[in-house]
Amino acid sequence: MSLLKKLAGDTAIYGVSSILSRILNFLVMTYYLTGAFPREEYGIYAEMYAYVSVLIIFFTYRMETAFFRFGSRDGNLDRTFSTGSVALFTTTIILTVLLVVAAPALGPLLDSSNYQKYLIWFAFIVAFDALVALPFARLRLTNRPVKFAVLKTLSILVNIICLFFFLEGLPRLIDGGWDGGMTIYDPEDRIKYVFIANFFGSAVTLLFLLPDYFKIKFDFDKTLLKKMLIYAAPLIIVSLAAAVNQQLNIPMVKFLATDDEMLAKVIVGEYSACFKIAMLMSLAIQAFNYAAEPFFFNQSGQKNAQQTYADVGQAFALAGSFIFLGILLYLDIFKHLIRDPNYWVALRVVPILLLANFFLGLYYNFSIWYKLRDRTMMGAYISVSGSVITLGLNFLLIPKIGYMGAAYTAMVCYAFMAAASYLTGQRYYPVPYPIGKMFTYITLAVGVYFLSEFLKDNLGLSVPAFLLVNTVLLLIYTLTIGFIERDQLRKLRRRKG
Repeated sequence: MSLLKKLAGDTAIYGVSSILSRILNFLVMTYYLTGAFPREEYGIYAEMYAYVSVLIIFFTYRMETAFFRFGSRDGNLDRTFSTGSVALFTTTIILTVLLVVAAPALGPLLDSSNYQKYLIWFAFIVAFDALVALPFARLRLTNRPVKFAVLKTLSILVNIICLFFFLEGLPRLIDGGWDGGMTIYDPEDRIKYVFIANFFGSAVTLLFLLPDYFKIKFDFDKTLLKKMLIYAAPLIIVSLAAAVNQQLNIPMVKFLATDDEMLAKVIVGEYSACFKIAMLMSLAIQAFNYAAEPFFFNQSGQKNAQQTYADVGQAFALAGSFIFLGILLYLDIFKHLIRDPNYWVALRVVPILLLANFFLGLYYNFSIWYKLRDRTMMGAYISVSGSVITLGLNFLLIPKIGYMGAAYTAMVCYAFMAAASYLTGQRYYPVPYPIGKMFTYITLAVGVYFLSEFLKDNLGLSVPAFLLVNTVLLLIYTLTIGFIERDQLRKLRRRKG
């Protein structure tokens, strides 16, 4: 239990930066931008970050996970960090130059000439993020979550300050004649200033982490690098597949939902804004993963490691079920995180995407076995299979039912990946997950949600009255879970006593 408390504590600290990141997305990137930009421009913003999710994989090639694997071994921390850092620094320079050079050709292929400018900005953003990947991983592996959270928060604050300066402060200064007649602000392409703000936020983070590079003794090991690359290679496939599954549904909606280019951007804007509400589930997943990955590696040699993994998986399933239900029962409140009600037409994707993210969280729990057993190729097989499902179902469903097809596809994909990872794990590295209880949590949560929707459709209550009814339903769900876990609760009370 003390190990779970430690993991929970680290998750909470990592969650501070993760939560602030999501607050940035909701209060600024979602709430503010959905009011400051029309849906078609917000769709451009969402689309560009979908492409970034792929770029960052090529820039980092999962070197941070390889660092966890080899750096966690006794005496290997500094040598692994030095070896990985030299490799990342070299490849980052090469890839940044290539992307900048290719931007004039790639931009028009995506949409218009403006995309060329966006790609150049993102070349440097992704480069900065790649260069801080190993220093952040080192903080996680050496149990320094506070510094990790502080630096993540600093980046977010710089991003926010720059964003408001470019979109609010600078136009007012120019209106007052501050620019002396020079053209330093482009009102026709305001969305680019969102990306420029991100550039400064990433640059500041790199600036503060650069000393970490200079503190280490240069110790480059070609043999070790080869082992790290072999270990990480299947994980690159896993990550690319994950990017297809998690992010590329946004451009797929754009290109498959309609032939009308402007309407496609509007649809992407609606879908991606409501997608953000469902991402609250991934907030918990991200915070959990930051703490859990090094935790799992450090616990791998312990006698009761598998039981610990089972307890962690059960705890996640319980927490995820409460998050799923809590968001849906109070969706009438959460929807106001999207400033313009015109976007709300896509809120029907939220329950499906929340359930999809729940399965994704289970997959992350179940998939730890192939990292511990150095069978990362198995993870690649599962992820690629998920990508085949994603691409196939998106091509089939999006032209017929629009972004609802993308939402259903995500749910089916993640459910498959969770099941496949669990079943293969039970063969090669059996962990005694209490599967019955874990799925009871989410099944009951889904049942309570459907009951809430039934009452909403038939009682004709006002929003405040309906929220009161949902609060009662949440209390009933909590009491039911407490009854199911009554034996465990008694044990906890006895320990505290």
